[in-house]
Amino acid sequence: MNRKTLYFILFFSAFFGFASAQTPISPVEAGSRVHFVIKNFGIKTGGDFSGIKGVIKFDPKSLPTASFDVTVSSSTVDTDNGSRDGHLAKEEYFDVKKYPVIRMFSTKILGTTKPGRYQFTGNLTIKGITKSITFQFTVVEKDGGYLFAGDDFTINRRDYEVGGSSISLADELKLSMSVLAK
Repeated sequence: MNRKTLYFILFFSAFFGFASAQTPISPVEAGSRVHFVIKNFGIKTGGDFSGIKGVIKFDPKSLPTASFDVTVSSSTVDTDNGSRDGHLAKEEYFDVKKYPVIRMFSTKILGTTKPGRYQFTGNLTIKGITKSITFQFTVVEKDGGYLFAGDDFTINRRDYEVGGSSISLADELKLSMSVLAK
């Protein structure tokens, strides 16, 4: 084998090997949002979490190896009401001293019939309690990275022991997230 052939094979292998590999990317706080809405005394109220961190591996051509593992800091809950935020930090709600992060990680990512749309199946851990979740999301290129925009999905707060036996707080809450990752 001559040198030109060897260099061609090495270049070809390296190029296509790297092109198909899923390079880990990380969430960017400034372009990401984790939002919730719940009824309190029958009135919708909501808030956001920040402090998003994690690792995302995503290549639409290699979904079986795609993975998401992201966390938000539970102490960052922000409802635009400092008194309520302090209340939510307590043991009855998010118990932020004992459980400083809320974690979401994938177990399977599937394509859908619509281009750019995918289905996330994975787990959500709040207060050390892990439950399975499924929702659809869209991926678009943005600002040199990817924006993962999830559809709203509903969880039962009691499944995670959030809010105790409060009768003024609805059991179900909607979560939505958009994550910019680079």
